[in-house]
Amino acid sequence: MAVQTPDFLTKALKFGINPGLARINRLCELLNHPEKSFRVIHIAGTNGKGSASAFASSMLAASGLKVGIFTSPFLERFSERIRVIDGREGLRRYLEDDSYGEIPDDALARLSGMTKDAAARLVEEGIEDPTEFELVTAICFLYFRDENIDVAVMETGLGGRLDSTNVFEDPIASVITSIGMDHMEILGDTISKIAYEKAGIFKAGRPAFCLDPSSMILSPEEAAQAADTLAAEAADKECSLRFITPRTETIEYTDNYTMRFAVDALDGRICETSLLGDHQCGNCTLAACAVMEAKEIFPSITVDSCIEGIRDTVWKCRAEIINKEPLVILDGGHNPQGAESFAAVYGRISGGEIIKKAARLVIGVMKDKDVEGIIGRYREGGIKIAEVWPVRVNNPRTEDPDKLYNIINKVYNESIDRGSSDVPETAVRLAFDKSGEDGMPLIITGSLYLLGQVRGEIKRLI
Repeated sequence: MAVQTPDFLTKALKFGINPGLARINRLCELLNHPEKSFRVIHIAGTNGKGSASAFASSMLAASGLKVGIFTSPFLERFSERIRVIDGREGLRRYLEDDSYGEIPDDALARLSGMTKDAAARLVEEGIEDPTEFELVTAICFLYFRDENIDVAVMETGLGGRLDSTNVFEDPIASVITSIGMDHMEILGDTISKIAYEKAGIFKAGRPAFCLDPSSMILSPEEAAQAADTLAAEAADKECSLRFITPRTETIEYTDNYTMRFAVDALDGRICETSLLGDHQCGNCTLAACAVMEAKEIFPSITVDSCIEGIRDTVWKCRAEIINKEPLVILDGGHNPQGAESFAAVYGRISGGEIIKKAARLVIGVMKDKDVEGIIGRYREGGIKIAEVWPVRVNNPRTEDPDKLYNIINKVYNESIDRGSSDVPETAVRLAFDKSGEDGMPLIITGSLYLLGQVRGEIKRLI
């Protein structure tokens, strides 16, 4: 099983983020267009695209299809980014072992070699060096072709219009989840500009489904701007766009840490999932719309198979309850919108009883994020913090733990007890032991880099 990023991809990180389609299009040509060997559901969004991808891929697999899934970033292993789930049996195996279906070492090495050779030819032609994400995208295309998949669920890396996944001329459907202010230095500093970039995945004559902006965490003015931009781009591309309003009024949290809600695209049937949060109702509904669009191509897709797939959907580190006694919950709330969604979820667990208790918090964030905004949403959402363990994530962009601690105290307007270590693995271990003794809920949150770094440690402890 591949654990670390291959060296040649690590070296490509120096080329940074460089939006554009010329390099990936030429790479695909040099590799004999592997992206044309399968059908695709293409998913973009600021928040929720990973969860929507998980829902869609599980529904397709539960329908007996061989499904490729491309997501980013990875949490624990590089190989998580490229996965194949082969039908119902594959989905069962994935539920038992979350490393199932990941691209194996030998395939990754072989396809990396092919991609590296193609990249060298590209540079010889006078084209810029491809970025790491473009190279990974090309490897993904090659692996899906080799595996002879039926359909792929492709998550964009950044934006949409110039993202390296945006090479499909005839997607089954394009999906846009919630939009928010993130990566503004690249995508733009207004909701309209960001919506424009996301809408770049719309394709002429193909359906698109977008969460109704009024259901996003936006001001009324921002929601109107997003809706206008998305509608204008759909009209310009002659793409049929439907704004989807999830049935959040039907949401019911169960005593077994699951959630139920109705999905109109599935005949209004009640679905149950372990992915928690009102926002997951929207992500699931969008995914169901896209999957049902594939029914004419793949007749094995039924309402019942989709409900089965939703029940079996898993997605790590998004309000993931990894232990119940003491309660340990992991969430990659790395921007204010994500933090607000998490606070809303936390407030609903166990009928609203958990949020009444003070919590122990392990947190690490990147310094280029809106840290005050993230912490502010926790406070506004009613999360009480009795003890905080600010940690230094294994990433050069990590926020300094002392600065993070000061921000938390400033936002909460009190001096909160601080844990004794800023090393993530040590902090998690010590915090877990303390929660085991006093029963205090343990929240591990912030950057997905942190969650990937410590999730394995938590699994070893429980």
